[in-house]
Amino acid sequence: MGESKKRKRHRNKRGGKEEQPVLPSPCAKRTKLKEPSSFLQKMRARLSGGHFRMINEKLYTCTGEEALDYFKEEPSLFDVYHTGYKTQMSNWPEQPVNVIIKWLKKQSLSFVVADFGCGEALIAKSVKNEVFSLDLVSNDPNVIACNMENTPLDSSSVDVAIFCLSLMGTNYQSYLEESYRLLKPGGWLLIAEVKSRFDPNTGGADPKKFSNAISELGFSSVKQDFSNKMFILFFFTKKENQISKRKEIEWPMLKPCLYKRR
Repeated sequence: MGESKKRKRHRNKRGGKEEQPVLPSPCAKRTKLKEPSSFLQKMRARLSGGHFRMINEKLYTCTGEEALDYFKEEPSLFDVYHTGYKTQMSNWPEQPVNVIIKWLKKQSLSFVVADFGCGEALIAKSVKNEVFSLDLVSNDPNVIACNMENTPLDSSSVDVAIFCLSLMGTNYQSYLEESYRLLKPGGWLLIAEVKSRFDPNTGGADPKKFSNAISELGFSSVKQDFSNKMFILFFFTKKENQISKRKEIEWPMLKPCLYKRR
């Protein structure tokens, strides 16, 4: 019985040996099975977003000391948090830090500034004033790593204290007490916070009670700016020769700003 045409096609004419069928190269196989880059990017974004939400919730529901210990155990999580933070902020029509920078540029260049929870220290990079950038972790030699309730700065040494979306701990009042210690009499306290944290209808704090508590600490309320859709700006100045009665102040609980999974 003669060989089939298929077998003849694979027979070597010189040696009479059967040729092996040609298989795709390993590279070709990998190319065929490679996932689309857009899919991989989406998966990485989901993983990164999940880590950010986890860290964000932790920071809103623990004390400053606990947050400091948390990042000491795993400093890389700080970078994960700020990457996610930048992604969230990119969706905002206006950044509160830019509003604060514009305000600072209209003030005296002699003003010394303390930026509590500075993140990437954008304020220090944007103004000519002397700025002490404070945060829990520092990957920048110009950022002071510390617990914001106990900074290494001297009393009555700064003219402006700033909290830009950084009143995150359950003991946030201790950060404000520290700002009171650092500020000179007549110095400015600027607070920018997410608007939803001050909506009493959804469990947020009453902005009036929040402002009154800070006034009892030893500040005068100058202005509250509700014009932005995403955040509120509070402006205070430190009273002259004020002796604050901290133990008697009733501090409202600020609603945590937790992001939903998209």
